[in-house]
Amino acid sequence: MNSRERVLAAINREPLDRIPTDIWATGEVWEKLRRHFGDGTDIHRALHIDGIASVGARYAGPPLPEPPEGETVDYWGIRAKRVDYGTGAYYEQSFHPLAEARTIDDLERYPWPKADWFDCSEMPAAAKAARETHAVSCGYMAPFYFHNLLRGLETSLVDPLEDAEFTRHLLSRLSDSFYEVHLRMFETCEGLIDTAHVTDDYGSQTGPLIGLKTFREFYKPHLKRFADLCRGFGIKVFHHDDGAIRPFLPDLIEIGIDILNPVQANCPGMEMEGLKRDFGDVLCFHGGIDNQAVLPFGTPEEVRAEVRHAIDALASDRTGYILAPCHNLQPVSPVENILAMYDEAWHYGKF
Repeated sequence: MNSRERVLAAINREPLDRIPTDIWATGEVWEKLRRHFGDGTDIHRALHIDGIASVGARYAGPPLPEPPEGETVDYWGIRAKRVDYGTGAYYEQSFHPLAEARTIDDLERYPWPKADWFDCSEMPAAAKAARETHAVSCGYMAPFYFHNLLRGLETSLVDPLEDAEFTRHLLSRLSDSFYEVHLRMFETCEGLIDTAHVTDDYGSQTGPLIGLKTFREFYKPHLKRFADLCRGFGIKVFHHDDGAIRPFLPDLIEIGIDILNPVQANCPGMEMEGLKRDFGDVLCFHGGIDNQAVLPFGTPEEVRAEVRHAIDALASDRTGYILAPCHNLQPVSPVENILAMYDEAWHYGKF
């Protein structure tokens, strides 16, 4: 099997020659790996990482507003500034463009992104080239998460309780924008895309951020619409959802997710064996290697044990699992632990 065949077989829960692997990492981690292997080294090849390729449209819309000095801005009007924490630097959100909106008229004055803002012309060639060896991903649709980004986390959590009509209108406009842009990309690349992110972040470290009633009333219909869009083009649905989100899984499976990431097994209800037992007949799992304690602070042998445990639990039937860290590898993770993770997956994950 090549990487494309291996990843797609895992997603479809078909027989594998070995467990496929993927990597998400911060810029500092990539720099550490380049220093370790030497410039010019293909790190994916050196670590036997299968990976998933990604293609997307080029922004060609109205000129972006000029952000304050030291900040960035995107086409949503979301601003961020770089914060250095000593162990790593991150762009933290500094401005929520709809934080002050109070009425539906306020929402209508906001410049919602349109499909015509994006140039898809280069996508088919890029997708055709990538799919020679890799599964290809395209798109990111996340209504709850972008509700958080546009309004601010606390305000977005209160919105459904304080003003249901306002919240429904905001989510409809947001989701229409997502849908329009992704429909254009999927039509342009018809038959060339394997997976798309229909995603959100409903979980904290200890439990859900919102109740199931709120999820079902305000967010689930939009997720289903996005999942239906993907399925209409034969695209598998990749769902990223941090934290303790087990109560949402039956609903997410009902709307049609295919791949669950990141499988944070140290959160309540997210134990690997239970997830595989209860949902392994319909889900492929992606992630699973603890990125909060084991990878940054464990020994290489503890990392290897974590890899073996994840493979034994999430691929107990020898399929349905793509091994990767739980979210981006962080700068505090020693290179030795990263090497141990992929080396153990390469040797222990063969069938």
